[in-house]
Amino acid sequence: MALLLCLLAGCASLAPSPASAQQRSPARAAPKAPEKEPAPPPEQPAPYDRDLMRLSEIIGSLAFLRGLCAAPDAGEWSGRMRALIDAEGITPGRRDRLAGAFNRGYRSYAVTYRICTPSAQEAASRFVAEGERLSQALAGRFGG
Repeated sequence: MALLLCLLAGCASLAPSPASAQQRSPARAAPKAPEKEPAPPPEQPAPYDRDLMRLSEIIGSLAFLRGLCAAPDAGEWSGRMRALIDAEGITPGRRDRLAGAFNRGYRSYAVTYRICTPSAQEAASRFVAEGERLSQALAGRFGG
């Protein structure tokens, strides 16, 4: 490689005039950069997205609280969320938002509760009632 560089440096004094160098430059043009794929159109939110995100957050909260309190249905909440993502997560962005809402609900109670307390049980009961109302309203308004 060093020999090649020395030869090229020695040939520099023998370089053609600038006019003839310009004639050769198109042949040595740098390779074209690959064309970028066009950005996908922005995702239009469904009219029920806000309620669906809230339902995902509730399911995340219940996944933590019901597990903490060793409720018989503790293991079902993650599966319910997977089913919701399978049904409604039609794009990667939408799946990420649904999973993010679930995780937000889960973490918000994970930092608050370390043991099952009466207030944790009360919070879980309220979430079950709110989730039931939301799911019935969603099914009633948008089909189900």
